[in-house]
Amino acid sequence: MLQKFLVNCLFTFFFIGFASAQLITDNPKVETVAKEVNLSSPYHTTLTFFYNLEESNYKPERASRALDFTGLEEEYDDEKLSVKLKQIFEGKGVIIRTSSIPNLPNYQDTTSGAPESVYFFDKSKMPGVFLEKVGKQWKFSSFTVSQIDDLHQQTYPYGTDRLLNLLPKIGNDEYLGLHLWQLTGIFFLILLVFVAHFFFTFVVDKVLVYFFKRAGYQKLGENYLLPVARVTSFYLIVMVLSLFLPVLQLPVEIWSWIVIILNTLKPFLITVIFYKLVNVVAVYFARLATKTESTLDDQLVPLMRKTLKAFVVIIGTLFILRDGLNLDIIPFLTGLSIGGVAIALAAQDTIKNFFGSVMIFIDKPFQVGDWITSGDIDGTVEEVGFRSTRIRTFRNSLMYVPNGKIADAVLDNHGLRQYRRFYTTLTITYDTPPQLIEEFVKGLKEIVLAHPNTRKDYFNVYFNNLSAYSQDIMFYVFFEVPTWPEELRCRHELLIQIVKLANTLGVRFAFPTQTLHMESFPEKKGLVPEYATEPVYYQKKLGEFMQQEIHKKND
Repeated sequence: MLQKFLVNCLFTFFFIGFASAQLITDNPKVETVAKEVNLSSPYHTTLTFFYNLEESNYKPERASRALDFTGLEEEYDDEKLSVKLKQIFEGKGVIIRTSSIPNLPNYQDTTSGAPESVYFFDKSKMPGVFLEKVGKQWKFSSFTVSQIDDLHQQTYPYGTDRLLNLLPKIGNDEYLGLHLWQLTGIFFLILLVFVAHFFFTFVVDKVLVYFFKRAGYQKLGENYLLPVARVTSFYLIVMVLSLFLPVLQLPVEIWSWIVIILNTLKPFLITVIFYKLVNVVAVYFARLATKTESTLDDQLVPLMRKTLKAFVVIIGTLFILRDGLNLDIIPFLTGLSIGGVAIALAAQDTIKNFFGSVMIFIDKPFQVGDWITSGDIDGTVEEVGFRSTRIRTFRNSLMYVPNGKIADAVLDNHGLRQYRRFYTTLTITYDTPPQLIEEFVKGLKEIVLAHPNTRKDYFNVYFNNLSAYSQDIMFYVFFEVPTWPEELRCRHELLIQIVKLANTLGVRFAFPTQTLHMESFPEKKGLVPEYATEPVYYQKKLGEFMQQEIHKKND
C-alpha cells in the first residue's frame, strides 16, 4: 500500500545519521574559511551565507551581507530574508556541495550563451536564485532578493510557513538525530496520513457506492469509477505529504530523495488515474455503439481504448521523467523524432496499414458480419484491427488481409444489400395448355405478393421463353432480409409454395428428355395427360389453392 511505503520512508530517519546542515563539504578547513565574511567568489559567498545560518553558528546578520539590495525600493528585513532564503533551499531539497562551487573571483557562466558573471545553484528547481558579481563581491542578486517572499510562499503554501515558527517552540532537544519538534511533527503527520486514508476510503467505498447504487449505476461504479476514486485518494495523500513534509526541515540528504519520490509519485498517480479513466470513456462509447446499426463501431471501441491507454502511458512517462526524475526530455524527444523518421522509413507497410485502418473506420465500407468479395478475398468480416482485417471464408478458414490492401481495393459488400435477388427459370412441359400457363403465372405472382419478406414494388414473373424441351417461366424476385441464412429460408418457403401450386393445378415440370411417339392402341391410354379445355376449370383450381395455402397461411 502506498501509505505504508510513505510511512516507512519517514521511519528511516530514525536509522540514518546524516547531518541536517544544508551545506555539505569534504574540506576540514571550511569552518575556518567561513568564520570570516568573505564574498570574493561564489565559493566563499556560499560558505559565508550557509555557515552563519547553521544552528551551531547562528549569525543571520553575517549571512544577510551575502544579499544584494541594490536598486530595491522596498525596505526589507535583512535577517528574515536570509532565513527565508535558506528555508527555500531546504524546502526544495537542494544540496549545496562545496566541491562543485567555483572558487574563482572572475567566474563566468557560459551555459546560457553569452558569458555572464553569475552562478546558479540549481536552474531546474530554482531558476530565479543565483549569485551575481557586484563590483568585486559575489552576492545573491537583487532579483533573487526581490523574489524571496514569493518563492517562500510557493515552497510553503496555504499558511504552512507559519508552522516553521510554531513547531520549534515544542522543543529542540535531539533524539535519534532529530529535534523533538521534528519527531512530534512526524508523529502527527503519520497520524494525519492514516486519518486521511481512512476518510478517503470511507468516502470512496461507502458514500460513492451508495450514490452509484441509488442512481442505478452500481456495476459501472464498482468496476470502473471506484478504482479511479481509490487512486485519486492516494494522490490526495501524496499532496498532503508534499504540503507538510517541507515544514519538518528534515536532514537534507534524506529530504532530497523524498522530494524526488514525491515529485515522481504525483505524475505517476495522475497517469494511473487517466489510464483507468480510459475504461470509463470506453464504456460510455461502447454504450453509444450499441445504439447504432453498424457493428464496426463495436470494433472501434476496444481499438480506441488501447490507443488512448498507450497515449496516456507515453505522456505520463514524459512527465515522470521531467517533473519526477528531473531529466531533460528535450534531447530524448529530439532523438525520438530522428528515430521516428528512421522507423517510419523501415515500416512503411505498417504505417500504410495503420492509415488504411483509419480510412476503414472513417469511410465504413463494411462492418463486422458483412460478406465482402474482392479478388481472392471472399468471406465474412469478423474483426477489424489497426494492421489487418480478419475474414472468415466459407471454407471456415481465417484470412488476414492488410488494411492497406483493403483500403486500395475495389470491394463488393454483399452485406450492405437492401434486397437479395433470387432468379430461376421454371420449366414446364410442352403439353401444358396456355390457359393453365396463365393461371400458373397468376398463382406465382400471388405467392410473391403473399410472402412477408419479398419486395412487392418490383418483381418479374412471366412466360419468357420456348426452349428445346420446355416452356420457360422467368421467376425474378427480391428478398428484403439482412443475412444469407434468412435468404435461404425465404427461397425454401417460395419453392415449397411453387411445388404445391404446380401439384394443385396439374402442372408438370420439364427436364431434358427424348420422347418416342407411337400410335396409340385402342386398349391403351397415352402418357400425355388430358387437360381441360375450359379456363374456368383452372381458375377454380387456382382459387382452391389460394384458399388452402395462401389465405389460410395469412390468417
